[in-house]
This record gives sequence, structure tokens and C-alpha cells, in this order.
Amino acid sequence: MTYELFIGDRSFSSWSLRGWLMFEHFGLPVKTHLLDLYGGAFARDLAPLAPARLVPVMRTPDGDVVGETLAMAETLAERHPNAGMWPEDRSARATARWLTSEMHAGFGALRSACPMQLLHQYQGFEVSSAVQADLDRIAELFQHAKAKRTVEGPWLFGTYSIADAFYAPVAARIAGYRLSVPAPVSAYVETTLSDPAFRRWRALGLTKSYDPVPYAMDLPTADWPGPAPLPARAIPRGTPINTACPYSGDPVTDLAEIDGEIIGFCNPTCRDKTVNDAEAWPAAMALLRP
Repeated sequence: MTYELFIGDRSFSSWSLRGWLMFEHFGLPVKTHLLDLYGGAFARDLAPLAPARLVPVMRTPDGDVVGETLAMAETLAERHPNAGMWPEDRSARATARWLTSEMHAGFGALRSACPMQLLHQYQGFEVSSAVQADLDRIAELFQHAKAKRTVEGPWLFGTYSIADAFYAPVAARIAGYRLSVPAPVSAYVETTLSDPAFRRWRALGLTKSYDPVPYAMDLPTADWPGPAPLPARAIPRGTPINTACPYSGDPVTDLAEIDGEIIGFCNPTCRDKTVNDAEAWPAAMALLRP
């Protein structure tokens, strides 16, 4: 009973991030297919999923193709009623649907002025009145969510829900452009950036480089503001502490030195995603911290 999920480039596709987090956080079986948004073949690669024209798109185990993240969310919640994708409390659940729908349809100024990018943090971005209005609205909605939730925790409704998958790109935008927000929103951004699932998404995205970089701005940049990764680098040779890739179990072909240990992987992507953020990957950390 495995789904298929078709996504765009991880460092930039905010809608794809929403879709992927719903599968990742709720343990739903999925095979992910990466479509190149910027390589010229996107429309051709998406054609078998017609009438879908944007990513993400999912194919259910029954063969149904579903586009639009809000439709995907409701379909998944309906098919997996015990996964806890929406808050259990009725009032909180209604509010979560409200926030999710507003995110899906709104915040156009923030989206337009601050395209999601997970490479670095821009310095000196000037916030327009329209973007500030969106940020003020986000703070208002977060305060309303806190008043409605019945479970304590760091997420919008205490425990992770579909609403958090939808607001992850908002957190990424606030972080990526160093936008000033009230303390509760800032704490939520920190929670999102520290989320292991979000860190895995970003680490995978960083395995691909771009020239030119999409949506680049003529502003100075600083390091990404999320948790600092362990010191790591790819190396050409050495004696690894493992003989099989921690992810696939296949024989080791590529090496990395991570926090002073040499670990082997079955391909460059497995190596590079771990170099980018080893602590995001439990299988790698099981080798480093047995």
C-alpha cells in the first residue's frame, strides 16, 4: 500500500515540502520522484499525471492521481483516520483546517517577495507594508491556534498536524530572509528548523547545486540559521567503520569523515545528504553514536 509522490526541487519548492512532510511525519509509505523544475523537461515529465500541472502530485495505491496539497491532505486524512493528521479536539480541528486553508490560498505578498530558498539567510531584506501585513496576520493566527489547542507542545496545536506541514514553508521564509516576527512566531520557526524531518528535506536539497541560483537576490548572505551540522566532508579514501551503507545495506563505495569518524555509503547522494546534516539521519547517527 505505497503511495507515489512527485515533487520539485527541494531547496525551492515550498508546495512540495508541504506534501512530503505529510508523508514523513505520519509514517505513510511513499516512493518519492523528483521532477526537475528548472531543467526544461518538467512539463514532459508531469504529462503522465495529467491533468496535474503543478507539484506536488500524489498517486494513491489505488491509482488515483491527486494534485493540490489541500486535496492531498484531506485524502490522506480520510484514508488514514488513525494517523492523527488533524487535531483530535473538534474545535482545534476546525481551527487547524481554517489556518491550513488560509495558508493554501493567502499570503501572496510574502510568497512573492520571499520565494522559499533553503540555501542561506539573506541579510538586509527590506520588508514592504504588504509583507508586514502578512507577517502580522500569521502572528494573529498563531495566537488563535494557541488559544484553541487542547494539547501542549511546540507545534501550532501542540502536537504535529497537517497545519504544521503547511506552515513549514512560512517558517523557512521567515528564516531565509531574516524577517522580524514576535517571539511566539520566532519560537515556532526555531522548532520547524530543528525538526529532523525538515532537516532531512533540506539536507537532500543541498545535494544539488544550481548555476544560476533560482530566485537569487543581490543581498549579502549568512549561513542558514538552523542547527549547525556536525563537522563533515567527503573524502576519497580511508577505512570506514562500516561495510554496508546505513540506508540501503549495499556495499560501501563512497566515504565521508563525519565528526572524526569515517563512514561509508553506497552512492554519492547517500554520502552527501549525510555530510550536509548527519544528525538528521538516525541510521547514520546509530553508527556515530552507537
